[in-house]
Amino acid sequence: MSTAATALPDLWDRLTGTQPDPELWVVVATALAALAVVVPHTLWRVARNAITIAHEGGHGLVALLTGRTLTGIQLHSDTSGLTVSRGKPYGLGMILTAAAGYTAPPLLGLGGAALLAAGRITLLLWAATALLLAMLVMIRNAYGALTVILTGGTFLLVSWLAGSQVQAAFAYAVVWFLLLGGVRPAFELQAKRSRGGAGDSDADQLARLTHVPAGLWLFLFHAVSLCSLMGGGRWLLGG
Repeated sequence: MSTAATALPDLWDRLTGTQPDPELWVVVATALAALAVVVPHTLWRVARNAITIAHEGGHGLVALLTGRTLTGIQLHSDTSGLTVSRGKPYGLGMILTAAAGYTAPPLLGLGGAALLAAGRITLLLWAATALLLAMLVMIRNAYGALTVILTGGTFLLVSWLAGSQVQAAFAYAVVWFLLLGGVRPAFELQAKRSRGGAGDSDADQLARLTHVPAGLWLFLFHAVSLCSLMGGGRWLLGG
């Protein structure tokens, strides 16, 4: 009993306490590493699965927050995904849910950058693990479950077994990846639409819901991702 009473406050202090910032060269190195994963097509095809997790998780979270019933989430090997929710097929809740996909990765990166700027490395890692665990409950296909389990397992192992310097480097690499990787999907969507593809994309769904041209929604996706990258990057670099 006394051990548990001592362990819980220690656990809470570890979660809410601050950790020292890594040296600047570590921050820059993790940024370059993330960039090296995002830019080359071969690596991006694999790494984009993590962005899809954040994308579909954004749809799911906002659906719940706006009172819709989340039916399930699927993640596919071609890095596409599908989030299904029940509720009115129109209105503010549906609009916010549709808009949450492309904006979720960069906004998560921005939130992560704010936590790291405040020295909350452990809190970031544990919060990410908790979100992935919650998302796993709603996954409805085997590939999606495997992807989320592997991603969540990596966060869990780093959180519990790695030293503070490794945790810091990992956390910074993840946040840089969300910020940088959150920029590319909107450009990919723009390229597909210019070729006449992606007719049922989030931007096109939003256009049907709001009667605002899809191009303006695409501009919003670009604005959110680029502003998040600039703001988050400044925080991470100590600006």
